[in-house]
Amino acid sequence: MYKIVKKKELAPQICLMEVEAPRVAQAAMPGQFLIVRADEKGERIPLTVCDYDREKGTVTIVTQVVGASSRKICHLEEGDELMDVAGPLGQPSEFVNEREEELRGKRFLFIAGGLGIAPVYPQVKYLHARGARVEVIAGAKTAGMLIMEKEMEAVCDGLHICTDDGSKGEKGLVTGVLDRLMGEGRVYDRAVAIGPMIMMKFVTLTAKKYDLPLIVSLNTLMVDGTGMCGACRVSVGGKTMFACVDGPEFNAYEVDFDEAMRRQGMYKDQEVESDHKCRIGLGR
Repeated sequence: MYKIVKKKELAPQICLMEVEAPRVAQAAMPGQFLIVRADEKGERIPLTVCDYDREKGTVTIVTQVVGASSRKICHLEEGDELMDVAGPLGQPSEFVNEREEELRGKRFLFIAGGLGIAPVYPQVKYLHARGARVEVIAGAKTAGMLIMEKEMEAVCDGLHICTDDGSKGEKGLVTGVLDRLMGEGRVYDRAVAIGPMIMMKFVTLTAKKYDLPLIVSLNTLMVDGTGMCGACRVSVGGKTMFACVDGPEFNAYEVDFDEAMRRQGMYKDQEVESDHKCRIGLGR
């Protein structure tokens, strides 16, 4: 059992939990994910690592209520316990293999849409601690759906906020902010985009105009997290990959986004019928 030591509501139907999981915390790296189960009858839900504290032995997850199982998790309170927290799973972000002296002074740009801010946070925190310069574009539908703003400001060199309705930051999409930054002559060694599949597709098309190296995370495709179900198959560079074991991060320019979006919608009707939409998606 894994005790919830902290719970915080980030936005309506979105909660953050810090969970005691010492062995997971010791091994977790940016870019990886966990499999979480509320109780013995609960579904296995893939959740990206939002943070980890090796000294305290805790990991942090962010969950959005979109179905029965995610609702069950979010109804738990501080002091309650999760049945399972398994991981870390998946491949860590590629920059963790670079030496600190290699990262120091490099410029990174992260583009986060919606709940994508949660898996972006540990990556930005990791790079900032090693002397890299990191800017973040954070997009949300409205100001009320924007999460972890203060936490992100504390670990980055520039936070650019945009909302669909203009209620916070610039009005518009993350692609518009990306165009603006690149048009101002900003130079980045690498960019990372995490969020809805359609957002990542158009970020990729935008970044391509500037020859900007770009990584995307396909964690929204994952279901069982082991590669056995086959639900997260995706074509990358003309080869079949599994987001949960080969990724979840890939070179954006090699991903077949149209195929990935078709696969993402494949089980939508069944999920609605069973009230288990929580199986597929970031932070579900």
